[in-house]
Amino acid sequence: MRGSIHILAATVLITGGAAAYLLSPGPAAAQAVMLYKNPQCGCCEAYADYLRQNGFTVTVEPTHELAAMSRAAGVANDVQGCHLSMIEGYAVSGHVPVDVVKGLLTERPDIKGVTLPGMPLGSPGMGGTKEAAFEILEISKSGEITGVYARR
Repeated sequence: MRGSIHILAATVLITGGAAAYLLSPGPAAAQAVMLYKNPQCGCCEAYADYLRQNGFTVTVEPTHELAAMSRAAGVANDVQGCHLSMIEGYAVSGHVPVDVVKGLLTERPDIKGVTLPGMPLGSPGMGGTKEAAFEILEISKSGEITGVYARR
């Protein structure tokens, strides 16, 4: 009798473990990024590689209409980065650090996106030494800058 109980217990454990394995979700799919950049910009390619190294699937689309596309995405001229990434409905302008991007996608704030204006030295994808903290700005649904989303 005792042996039967052990066999039954082992069968339940094995069957339950197999079911849990088969029903568990597989590895998370990489999040898709559409990155728009000026055709001659090399740092944008480096930023795309940085995103890929951090688990994103990136499609790069060169365009001569980057400023207009950024404005259409809600990023005003005076705060545009050197490229525009569209990720799960958010506009991410410039060399925004990946932890900020991942935080944005986890927190899902009710905003249009974020921007790191210009091409700051030492930012992801840019060469040089970081000279000061990066201020990643928050862009409201109406396209206004509503403050600093993150400092890095």
